[in-house]
Amino acid sequence: MQSLDLKKFPEIPLPKFLKVEQYFQGDKVEDLPKEIRAKMEPHSTDLTGKRIAVGVGSRGIANLAQITKSVVDNLKAAGAEPFIIPAMGSHGGATADGQAELLAAFGVTEAAMGCPIDASMEVESIGVLEEGLPVYVAKSALQADGITFIARVKPHTCFRGPIESGLCKMLAIGFGKQVGAASLHNRGFGRFAELIPKAAQMILAKTNVLFGVALIENAYEETSVVEVVPKEDIMGLEREKQLLELAKARMGRILLPSFDVLVIGEIGKNISGDGQDPNVTGLFFTPYASGGPTFKKCAILDVTEQSHGNANGVGMADVTTRKLFDKIDFISMYTNAFTSTEVQAVKVPMVASTPEDALRMAVKMCNGVRPFGHKIVWIQNTLELRRIVISEPLLSEAESHPQISLVSEPKELVFSQGEPQLHLL
Repeated sequence: MQSLDLKKFPEIPLPKFLKVEQYFQGDKVEDLPKEIRAKMEPHSTDLTGKRIAVGVGSRGIANLAQITKSVVDNLKAAGAEPFIIPAMGSHGGATADGQAELLAAFGVTEAAMGCPIDASMEVESIGVLEEGLPVYVAKSALQADGITFIARVKPHTCFRGPIESGLCKMLAIGFGKQVGAASLHNRGFGRFAELIPKAAQMILAKTNVLFGVALIENAYEETSVVEVVPKEDIMGLEREKQLLELAKARMGRILLPSFDVLVIGEIGKNISGDGQDPNVTGLFFTPYASGGPTFKKCAILDVTEQSHGNANGVGMADVTTRKLFDKIDFISMYTNAFTSTEVQAVKVPMVASTPEDALRMAVKMCNGVRPFGHKIVWIQNTLELRRIVISEPLLSEAESHPQISLVSEPKELVFSQGEPQLHLL
């Protein structure tokens, strides 16, 4: 893999940069164990001696280890014998070891949680939703005396509907492992708004699901809402619809609506299923969802270690870096795309030698912008949106925005061996 040598081209000037702070609604749960205990108690009866499966997914949910431990501890206090199941579809390369490793990256291990983890990928069909569309559930969950699970409710990255990411999706796709996820994805994202609730209702009707622990996060990656939703309320769908609207109101976003270049410091499966959340960036790879800011070019600089080489989402960039490219586990990444049937997110963009070159290349490829006039927004990732970096041509817009304050003065961006020294701003 060769990269352009920018020394062979005319110099590409960059504007000055500054840090700004974005302000969002910041309600959060102050005492998570207390909140979870209070919410679970009414739903944790008649559990003595029963083996209870606790589904935990692959997303970078805030406080996931603490929340999972609290759920496990409260089940134990009710006399149950809990064990954890990775409920994450095809993630982790669709292997038991890979899925266990993903949980371990979030601090969810047998030792830390005080209970076993059964990462088996075996599934069983519980019925057919329509001709050629069987619904699958992990055998380990079906063999338990009861099923609970932890799910963050939020807008989906690939489709729109009254129910998107959350309780129903965790049941229909997460518990289905690779086989179940592939079965639903074969119908395409255009039908997810219809099929996910139906598949979840079938699972609820035919298995011993007890309740789901629904989480909503605020824009600062903090747990804002914890709600234990019993089986009958998940089945009825209305409560999850209401939780989704609440999640939309509290999610973070880029408050500047239009600019030239978006720089994303890192993507990762622990950040979003798409590596980055298109609800924040506008980088949707299906026609079934839209929104977010508008811009001309995007550079993605790195992938998180917790992704274990799954750089799903890099294909939405125009430019990336050799650092990211060299970390890619193509089998893991391609398994993700193969299961979802969407390949745009795993295509490889132009590969620059360094982050500095990636930025300059993205700037150079923006047509019709005068030198030093490029409007650039630089975020670390789509979960960390309180402090971001912008270029000086966006200064007046930032100053006039009621939810943005300036943190630093505009300064020349310094690079060390091609790495940006953003801390100097």
